[in-house]
Amino acid sequence: MGSHAEWIDGEVILIPSDTLAHQRTMGFLLVLLSWVIEEKNAGRLLHRFQMKTGPDLPGREPDLAYVAPGHIERVRETFINGPADLVVEIVSPESRGRDRGDKFYEYEKGGVREHWLIDPERRTTEFYVLGDDGLFHGAGPDRGVYRSVVVEGLSVKVDWFWKIPPLREALAELGLP
Repeated sequence: MGSHAEWIDGEVILIPSDTLAHQRTMGFLLVLLSWVIEEKNAGRLLHRFQMKTGPDLPGREPDLAYVAPGHIERVRETFINGPADLVVEIVSPESRGRDRGDKFYEYEKGGVREHWLIDPERRTTEFYVLGDDGLFHGAGPDRGVYRSVVVEGLSVKVDWFWKIPPLREALAELGLP
């Protein structure tokens, strides 16, 4: 039985429970992004919160969704009415096809500005930014560090996703207290 669900073509789809690697990566990112966003007083970070990017697109629950200050009105009591500015999907073995397929294209079509795919098992990361042409374009890390184009002051070392550092160390590297 799934621990969360998505609304697809009028049907509730139950999503299986996470792996330990998925939980560790998500927990680290949730705390790190929350800290950065709070420090900058910039927007809202949501965890597994329904997002409806358009009337003809399914409702999805990304692992993490960041809504910038200029779009806070999109956040409703039970869902995001429109695209989040940043969506993070942590890929599990059972979700690879869905995360890299349907969800990827739905987020692109729905107008998500920045999209991360993190696969802890395969130790791969993919970072995408929505271009003026309405398509996602790869935005690879520079020397192992990715700098968000949406979340001001957020940089992540790619190897943090596999070797989860103590939060204090990660924050110090970002220049945060």
